[in-house]
Amino acid sequence: MAKVIYYVASSLDGFIATEDDSLEWLLGFGFAAFQDHYDQFISGVGALIMGATTYEWIRREQPDSWDYGELPCLVLTHRELQAPPGSGVRFTRGDPGQILEQARELAGERNVWLVGGGDVAAQFADAGLLDELWVTYMPVALGAGRRLLPVANPTARMHLIGTTSFNGGAAELRFARD
Repeated sequence: MAKVIYYVASSLDGFIATEDDSLEWLLGFGFAAFQDHYDQFISGVGALIMGATTYEWIRREQPDSWDYGELPCLVLTHRELQAPPGSGVRFTRGDPGQILEQARELAGERNVWLVGGGDVAAQFADAGLLDELWVTYMPVALGAGRRLLPVANPTARMHLIGTTSFNGGAAELRFARD
């Protein structure tokens, strides 16, 4: 069965964006050192789930492109938003279990990526639907911002299943639910 994976970059102090949703701190690192690793990860993904804030940030930063092509992408929103032409973007709402059921059907045997943000991933974690957490810790602290995983209650225990070091000091830790 497809795994539900929250794959994300974080500051050392556990933030995925600044308080005003900026990723400038992250984009300054460049992505050349991470590209092969990302390509391997995305090749196993059959569907995406993301929140409206993440979706709108991507559209604002890249108004003329959509990096995920026709890959099915469920965007959680209560607002009217526009999908990029030729994309696999669909807008939805509901409880995490129903949304995950849709995503798994779209993903087939491949994994479901919780793209973000932290609030969306926390909803799935709170519902016991997060299988793995892959966090690339960047060598910088932000002091404040959007939290990595702002859960309402403690999660089930997870165990470390792998690590990857990158040039420039970043390190990815991969955890799976016990």
